[in-house]
Amino acid sequence: MRRNRISHLCLSHYLKKVKMSDNTAKEQNSIPTSKVQRSAKFVTTGLKVGGNYIKHYSKKLFNPEMDRSGLNEDNASDIYESLSQLKGSALKVAQMLSMDKNLLPQAYTDKFSQSQYNAPPLSGPLIVQTFRKYFGKTPDKIYDKFNVRSSNAASIGQVHQAELNGKKLAVKIQYPGVGDSISSDLKLVKPFAFRLLGMSEKELDIYMKEVEERLLEETDYELEVRRSIQFSEACSGLDNVVFPKYYPELSRKRIITMDWLEGKHLREFLQTNPPQQLCDLIGQALWDFYNFQQHELRAVHADPHPGNFMITPDGKLGVIDFGCIKEMPEDFYYPFFSLTSTGLMDNREETIKAFRQLEMIHPDDTPSQIEFYYTMYRQMIGLFAKPYINDHFDFGQTAFFDELYGFGEKVSKMPEFKQARGVKHFIYVNRTNFGLYNILHELKARVKTDTFKPHVVEQFA
Repeated sequence: MRRNRISHLCLSHYLKKVKMSDNTAKEQNSIPTSKVQRSAKFVTTGLKVGGNYIKHYSKKLFNPEMDRSGLNEDNASDIYESLSQLKGSALKVAQMLSMDKNLLPQAYTDKFSQSQYNAPPLSGPLIVQTFRKYFGKTPDKIYDKFNVRSSNAASIGQVHQAELNGKKLAVKIQYPGVGDSISSDLKLVKPFAFRLLGMSEKELDIYMKEVEERLLEETDYELEVRRSIQFSEACSGLDNVVFPKYYPELSRKRIITMDWLEGKHLREFLQTNPPQQLCDLIGQALWDFYNFQQHELRAVHADPHPGNFMITPDGKLGVIDFGCIKEMPEDFYYPFFSLTSTGLMDNREETIKAFRQLEMIHPDDTPSQIEFYYTMYRQMIGLFAKPYINDHFDFGQTAFFDELYGFGEKVSKMPEFKQARGVKHFIYVNRTNFGLYNILHELKARVKTDTFKPHVVEQFA
């Protein structure tokens, strides 16, 4: 699927087979931080990509049957190499794109997915420099022990193990310059995204603006600490879900200190061939965690890639990252979840009102357009809502996901969906829910889905 229908309840797939971090990625001794340095990196990458196209079409002159797989592999490798050195918002966008089955050619998905676990870490001297900037001292003056080699490195920061007063700690350190370069980076990455995604310019602008807002929040580690404490306390009553303790006094704008959670990431956990009963328990914990937030807090952990979760030795779900939170306003929450969880879609008039409120049907649409979008969106939401219809759902069934992605593929080829439709809130709410669905599919989890029901209305103004 070349076009991401982000504003049309896109039928996304967020979990690809990625290589777990083994800490063997080559350390990076410097990172471009100024606009000039970062712009130069993008220009250099653009020239490499242009050269790849020239080589591809030169070869195609002699072999007209040659496909684009080699071109895609070369471009993906060059773009990822550049983004992994820049880190930050550009690499974060690559991570997001890698989690969508229907969006990019396979070569891009495979390469970009490395940013979920295995981005090149920064070297020890750069880490020490960050501590001096924000604490005025080196990490060995703050902790009893501090490992300068990272345990995990991703798009925005990397994690180090430390110890203080006999307690094992995780210290998340943001890459230098990341928080200050979001707006300029997204402007630089936009031409690449425009070519790769095939969106209209208006649709891409909506996507980039929403991503920018979330990334500005995600790079504010003081905000993340406050939210982490708030959400972990709010979710503390959920069964089989655990959270690390956060330490504001040991945290700063670009550094977070929290308890170290022992456990395995989802991929590692599944490689142990766990019993289905345990997978069901973890799946239930995930379902409850997300639906409690959506329907009781109206704000949700919106970064559902496997690196943000641990399966603890005693079989609980550990949640270790609250950097990306999506708040859902009432004028989005009620029409959307009322459509998924009631008989509202049997009422054509009220369904169309809800679609208008969600900007899925526009005021200037013709009667034939209204009929078309009413039919298509009704089918989309009907697919999305299947887990909500009964009180249990088996996410291990492949037929549901085949139907979901098959419909997404069909929609992607329709000219009627080339224009931007749907309010911006769909971008992260879709990402969250389809990310949840696919983690549950990985677990083959059988889940009780009526534990936290949506709050609904059946009439709209």
